[in-house]
Amino acid sequence: MAEDVSEPPRRSTPGFAPRWAVVGIFLLLAVQAITYAQAFLMPVVLAILLALVFSPVRRGMERLRIAPGLAAAAIVSGLLAAFVAVALALAAPVTALVDDAPAIVADVERKLSSLRDAAGDVAEVAAQVDQVANGGGAAAATEEAASDAGENGPERVVVQERGAAMELALTAPTVLAQIVLTLVLLFFLLASGDMFYEKIVHVTPRFRDKRTAMKIAYDVERRLSHYLLTITIINAGLGVAVGLAMWAFGMPTPLLFAVIAFLFNFVPYLGAVAGVIVAMGVALVSLDTAGVALAVGAVYFILTSIEGQFVTPYFVGRSLRLNVVVVFLSVTLWAWLWSVVGMLVATPVLVAIRTLCEHIPALEPLGDFLSGRGEERASARETPAE
Repeated sequence: MAEDVSEPPRRSTPGFAPRWAVVGIFLLLAVQAITYAQAFLMPVVLAILLALVFSPVRRGMERLRIAPGLAAAAIVSGLLAAFVAVALALAAPVTALVDDAPAIVADVERKLSSLRDAAGDVAEVAAQVDQVANGGGAAAATEEAASDAGENGPERVVVQERGAAMELALTAPTVLAQIVLTLVLLFFLLASGDMFYEKIVHVTPRFRDKRTAMKIAYDVERRLSHYLLTITIINAGLGVAVGLAMWAFGMPTPLLFAVIAFLFNFVPYLGAVAGVIVAMGVALVSLDTAGVALAVGAVYFILTSIEGQFVTPYFVGRSLRLNVVVVFLSVTLWAWLWSVVGMLVATPVLVAIRTLCEHIPALEPLGDFLSGRGEERASARETPAE
């Protein structure tokens, strides 16, 4: 009698779907945690990014026999002075705009009255067409019922919302506290020197891993410093160009537009669009005709386009160019999570992630995805040696 040969039971292995389900749940929880801890994480992330940017400056000051604490105090004091200078530069123009707000609103209403009259004529014609289509009786009955309800119905309670001044007064203490936390944490990170790098070397078991960890840390520092320093210089030049263009058009407070162009351009794509809208809006109020306002917006757009298409790609370098679609999605995502601060940290975070991916073989596909078109292999060849 032949033996009954049966296959051994197969051992079940985890499938593709459950693993990605866990990853998806982790990502959703991470996004929720980042949103919930916004007030704490925003200054911490800003302080860490600024520490990475200014660590080479602090090391250069240490070579000049300046103690880390004094170097950190000098860097933080410089940042605070720059912040105060920008605030003082914007204070007078913004105050003037707030004081002239009633006159500005009246001027806008006068210039847009023709458009409003045209829209009213179109709405009246549409109502007459609708009345003819419905036979006239239903519309009249509806109007009569609405009139009776307005005369005999219950009184409506109107809840007045808080104004912009009240909202600013309520949010100012929180913003000030976050600025103070960012600067204090930045001071401690810079004053500690290379302590965190020494800790990384100490806890890493193998010598090869120690070298890789230090190479990643220094490469992230170098690229972030190069990126932010280059972008700051380019944005300063763009601010000067925009300020001169606004002065040539006879716009009020050209310095304000120069500062707006400088600050807004740290946000890719969305900052340029917001700057064009602001320039056109102020030009519509301040200048004589709508054609000149369109010219102001066109000049602003041309200047930002030259900067974005020619100047920045030339000076930033191939190793820092990113996928434009990923940059746009990252800016919008971080704007949804952390508002204005999120838009500012979105691109530096992408630069740090791409640098990290170039040093970890398992993350190389992600690094290729984050890189610009045609630069996937070039970035790997241009990775600098220690």
